[in-house]
Amino acid sequence: MSNTVEADDQQAGGPPTRPFAPFEWMIAGRYLRSRRRETFISVIAGFSFAGIMLGVATLIIVMAVMNGFRSELLGKILGINGHMLVQPVDTALTDYDAVAVRLEGVPDVVSAIPFVEGQALVSGPAGSLGALVRGVHESDLRRVPLISGNVRNGTLDGFDEGEGIAVGSRMAQQLGVTVGDSITIVSPNGNVTPMGVTPRVKAYPISAIFEIGMSEYDSTFVFMPLTEAQGYFNMDGRATGIEIYVVDPDKVGLMKSAIEEGAGRPAFITDWRQRNTTFFSALEVERNVMFIILTLIVLVAALNIISGLIMLVKDKGRDIAILRTMGATRGAVMRIFLITGASIGCVGTIAGFLLGLVVCLNIESIRQFISWLTSTQLFDPTLYFLSKLPADIDSGETVMVLVMALVLSLLATLYPAWRAARLDPVEALRYE
Repeated sequence: MSNTVEADDQQAGGPPTRPFAPFEWMIAGRYLRSRRRETFISVIAGFSFAGIMLGVATLIIVMAVMNGFRSELLGKILGINGHMLVQPVDTALTDYDAVAVRLEGVPDVVSAIPFVEGQALVSGPAGSLGALVRGVHESDLRRVPLISGNVRNGTLDGFDEGEGIAVGSRMAQQLGVTVGDSITIVSPNGNVTPMGVTPRVKAYPISAIFEIGMSEYDSTFVFMPLTEAQGYFNMDGRATGIEIYVVDPDKVGLMKSAIEEGAGRPAFITDWRQRNTTFFSALEVERNVMFIILTLIVLVAALNIISGLIMLVKDKGRDIAILRTMGATRGAVMRIFLITGASIGCVGTIAGFLLGLVVCLNIESIRQFISWLTSTQLFDPTLYFLSKLPADIDSGETVMVLVMALVLSLLATLYPAWRAARLDPVEALRYE
């Protein structure tokens, strides 16, 4: 397009103009400043600027929050469930200690933790709820930072020696108990009698209360000593499985054969991707759909640039004709309107980036302020699993958003600038 314009200039005998000369920037700047007669055009330019700024900021904020959700949920889920799970096949897992030692010798394996697990009903003074009871050694529980590093009340000292249990903060709150109080655990798989199977009921004192920060886990998990869990669930000398924590969770697929060989016995091995595939696939689909929807905001703002520039070209037809008669080339006129439209897009994109960055860095404080202002719970942890609103800015995605906004803004200026360059000075001045 620009080659055609410059060729027309040469045919017309116009003097050559250095691209993006100072006078082009000066005229573009004057077109951006409003006058009384041009207020409507300036309003359109203002809306275009605001649209691009809000579109870019919204894209950055939403993508950061979605990334934060994924990383936080991934950290919480893998922090308590492990990256790989080894379960016995054909024979019971009675040699769990020996298997765990062999698995920890596999390269890139951080820890291998045997456990006993079962579902039960827990009850306290304030009510009852379902729970997932997991029995582990004290030494293994301390190797799970999500638990050992988030004990809010009590202690894990002497966990193996006593009958004390560790429960989540939300469970303790719902049951109305604290450290030192006892809760009753009821399992449907109890003793076999001539009258049938009777539920097993036993009271346990609470020795520690932890808070992971994920409401579902804080209200569901109960940890007890491994030997006590074996006796309670009728699994004397056996384990339900072995959880494996590795250096890089994204490489669990490459480690499966090494884990099978390290186990040294028939075993069924699953990883975190197989156990949570539906959940994380839904998150990824939602993230991609939100990106597409919010991109339309930037596109609408770019269309506003087109309409604003077309109206500006119509309004400045006489000025363009005078510039042409004074020696300005068609290329110079085109660049003037390119600068005018691109300035709106570039400044709006930069402002949107800064706004999005500020919001992401202070998103939890903003959430708390809005909740206080409206007297509502803006981010219910029982619905969103997490106790606070996360935001994780990905530099690659942010750069992609900025480039997309700049490209759309530049493309929006091409047609109006081309129309301005093609304006015939004679026709424009004929009725002046």
